[in-house]
Amino acid sequence: MNCTSKIASSARVVKAPAPRASARNVVARASANQDQVSRRASLGFLAGAAALGLNANPSLAAYGEAANVFGSKSGNFTGFTPYEGDGYSVLIPAKWNPSKEKDFPGTDLRYEDNFDAVNNLIVTINPTSKSKITDFGGQDAFLNEISYILGNSAVATGFESKSEGGFKANTIAAASILGTSVRKDKEGKEYYTYEILTRTADGDEGGRHQLIAATVSKGNLYIIKIQAGDKRWFKGAKTECLGAWESFTVV
Repeated sequence: MNCTSKIASSARVVKAPAPRASARNVVARASANQDQVSRRASLGFLAGAAALGLNANPSLAAYGEAANVFGSKSGNFTGFTPYEGDGYSVLIPAKWNPSKEKDFPGTDLRYEDNFDAVNNLIVTINPTSKSKITDFGGQDAFLNEISYILGNSAVATGFESKSEGGFKANTIAAASILGTSVRKDKEGKEYYTYEILTRTADGDEGGRHQLIAATVSKGNLYIIKIQAGDKRWFKGAKTECLGAWESFTVV
């Protein structure tokens, strides 16, 4: 045996290593995997956000004001809560609560300010033989007929008005008419409206702002009266009272 054969028979066979993937291919696969993970994460986030949006129904407080359970701003922030009554609708200031007091005959609705009961809203419904508000005569004549709602009750009725804190029963010191008008709703129904400032004998609160609107529908006389203390009127109550007064509509 020659030396060449001996070397060939004793030599070990070593397998060449498999060729490695190029760095470019590795980077490309890694980038593709990352893109898939990012897309899955984005889709999961969007799905979660959509689910939260569908389930996010604001909680409402018992008396109209939007609840702020966790300190976040959610719910009704218009400042008013729509109210549908017996043949009428009105926007109630959101921070006012219902009251069971019956200030006048035919009181159907009464709300008062959470912070001060001097500010309140009353709706009365009473039967009438008139077919429209102008059948009562002019605005002055009608106001004289319903003067009891200002604290000057007709003694003959036996009804005593106690709606004005600081007033003596059935009397007021002075009432100044700041404005009157006749407005029509979308159906052409006419309303007598009044803005009046009443003052008490003791000067409490500097007086009371009274907003009144009245109309006739289906054999009933509807009256809304909204009251606010003069001092509170200029501290923000004006917006609440005017909003409710102007929204009052009878069907």
